[in-house]
Amino acid sequence: MFFTIPTIMTWTRIVAIPLIVGVFYSPLDPAMRNLIATVMFVVFAATDWLDGYLARKLNQTSSFGAFLDPVADKFLVCASLLVLVHLQRADVFVALIIIGREIAISALREWMAQIGASKSVAVHMLGKLKTTVQMVAIPFLLFDGPLFGVIDTSLWGTWLIWGAAVLTVWSMVYYLQKALPEIRARVK
Repeated sequence: MFFTIPTIMTWTRIVAIPLIVGVFYSPLDPAMRNLIATVMFVVFAATDWLDGYLARKLNQTSSFGAFLDPVADKFLVCASLLVLVHLQRADVFVALIIIGREIAISALREWMAQIGASKSVAVHMLGKLKTTVQMVAIPFLLFDGPLFGVIDTSLWGTWLIWGAAVLTVWSMVYYLQKALPEIRARVK
């Protein structure tokens, strides 16, 4: 099921990456670029929930969609983090933690699937919480200004992205602990 509505929505998250990056190279004033990039990120990030919902509702789930969905999420988050590092709105250390964890856990999940132990590293609530905090922090950092004249999005975004980094490490440790018995059994 390569071209179902949910899968097309997932593809939009991948297509969104050059669009979001391109906004910051446009001749618009900085506040307008920030607003457009923020709105785009929020809209495209919302497709993560919507495509899963539609896949179940329309009975259009597929192994390809299950593969592509987390890949699209990781691409969108990692590309946005790189933009934020380039704009000096996020610390490179935070980006390295988050991107490094995504690579490590993706590799761990692939290996665990190959040895028939993928259930030991199934998505956990801690990973979902990490993703939620990232998905709130990133638009705050993209916006980079006062929201409703009250909320300092730069400050909140910075605190949230550091919180996401902590949750990132915590969830990585959790997944590694869950996989450790299988790893020990295979390495001997």
